[in-house]
Amino acid sequence: MSSGGQNAVRQRHSQGKKPGQDGNGHSTTSSPNGGNHSTAAAQSTGSAGAGAGAPAGAEGAVAEAQPQSRWINWAIRGIFTWIMIFAFCGIVQLGHFALTVLVMIIQILSFKEIVAINYVPYKEKKLPWFRVLNWFFLFATNYYLYGGTLFKQYYEVVDASPILHSMARHHELISFSLYMLGFVSFVATLKKGHYKFQFGQFGFTHIILVLIVTQSNLVMLNIFEGLVWLILPASLVVCNDVMAYMFGFFFGRTRLTQLSPKKTWEGFIGALFSTYIFGFVLSYYLAQYDFFTCPFTGPCEQRPYFTLQNYTIPLDLVGLTPFTVAVYPVQLHSLSMSTFASIVAPFGGFFASGFKRAFKIKDFADLIPGHGGITDRFDCQFLMATFAYVYLSSFVHIHPQDPARILSSIAALDIATQVDLFNTLKQRLAAARAI
Repeated sequence: MSSGGQNAVRQRHSQGKKPGQDGNGHSTTSSPNGGNHSTAAAQSTGSAGAGAGAPAGAEGAVAEAQPQSRWINWAIRGIFTWIMIFAFCGIVQLGHFALTVLVMIIQILSFKEIVAINYVPYKEKKLPWFRVLNWFFLFATNYYLYGGTLFKQYYEVVDASPILHSMARHHELISFSLYMLGFVSFVATLKKGHYKFQFGQFGFTHIILVLIVTQSNLVMLNIFEGLVWLILPASLVVCNDVMAYMFGFFFGRTRLTQLSPKKTWEGFIGALFSTYIFGFVLSYYLAQYDFFTCPFTGPCEQRPYFTLQNYTIPLDLVGLTPFTVAVYPVQLHSLSMSTFASIVAPFGGFFASGFKRAFKIKDFADLIPGHGGITDRFDCQFLMATFAYVYLSSFVHIHPQDPARILSSIAALDIATQVDLFNTLKQRLAAARAI
């Protein structure tokens, strides 16, 4: 048989193969560390190929290429990981506002990547205004969430501008009107024969808004409470992801979940302890600088959880002499965050992996070499940010009311009411001998 005939036969045979099998029907299921479970299949494939006139040693060349490919991918992933880390550190130096802008950019790019998955079916069905409505709903949601937060944080700027003051006072009405405009536009674009599909996409878009926009707004709230509450949770996720990859790459043997075949138990356990150590050390460093611990409003008095305190280790319970250690309370909080970052946050990645499998895609995009898209990198970060916000609200913050929010509410009152409030507050402070 000619070489062209052999190629044709091989092509037809490969088209009929089952998932997880090579052209000869042997299993090619990969182990978590990139190797094949069965070498016998590779040996039989090699003998069959030689009998059919295949070049001797071709399978050996492929086997040698696989480790090389793994190391190349490891190097590329490592290089761009460090590039992202250094870029993030540079943006941190620019302060709260720069990080807020970064969060908004990440949110928009993530939304773009996920929505793009459904763009082709819409284009094939020739449905109108699909992309416009998606982006409009994103704008309306961002205006409601981000706008409300920014109006309260920048209340001095808002009060100085009559236009911004009016927008802040009627923020909820404007937000509702924007959403209603999008809602009416969606109904107006419904096309006969495609109702079920369009309503499915309507729900799909709103789920994205809840999962991405709502959680990214919580990231911004954490930033305004102090850079430490962004840097610490985000760094814990990065550390856990990197160390899970490293331990899995060198020691991984036991697969953790079918949703993400490259995740291993060895990587999971190694990353867990690495994250505890990293979080404890990082929180110690961050607690010493006002730049990281003070909220957006400016210089502040050192809060109790950023002040060294003595803790007694009760070793007398086991017959040993107890001793005292001095640590920052935030270091103890870092242990709780490390636990979540190591055990629960990875499920954000598993969720994204299941989502990609449902749509039969490898990555959300190819923007970052070795990593995929923005969503591939920040799937766990959104979940971690939500936990950080809830944890801070429940166990860390000692002030039940946000002063910036109170001042923003006062600024929305008319001048006469503000004067009355001022006089009342002045009388109470005088009675308490505070002034």
